[in-house]
Amino acid sequence: MKRTIAAALLCSALGAGGVLAQTTTSPSSTVPSAATNGTTGATSSSTTPPAVATKDANNTSAAPVAGANSFTMAQAQKRIEDHGYTEVSQLAKDDKSVWRGHAMKDGKTVTVALDYQGNVTAN
Repeated sequence: MKRTIAAALLCSALGAGGVLAQTTTSPSSTVPSAATNGTTGATSSSTTPPAVATKDANNTSAAPVAGANSFTMAQAQKRIEDHGYTEVSQLAKDDKSVWRGHAMKDGKTVTVALDYQGNVTAN
């Protein structure tokens, strides 16, 4: 009886050891490479911009991006000023939750926008 149990344990240990030692993956389980989205080396297979604001000036070329904006008016004004604009005024959220207002840059009055990602744009 003891021999049977010992033999069964030995066989199961050897069998499991072979499974654990596998180091190759099958072609069907490989993941396609993804394009980088410009944020600290992170990758994404989607073209959707990241939902977390970073210190970069713009995360996407499609800014401003509509979405739930959690910046307060004071935070929005500071963020715009941090990007080189002065005399920020008339800030208000539009129907897409994008902060919009007026500011000065290089001696010119411009219309500025700040989206939920922290992207600052002007035109």
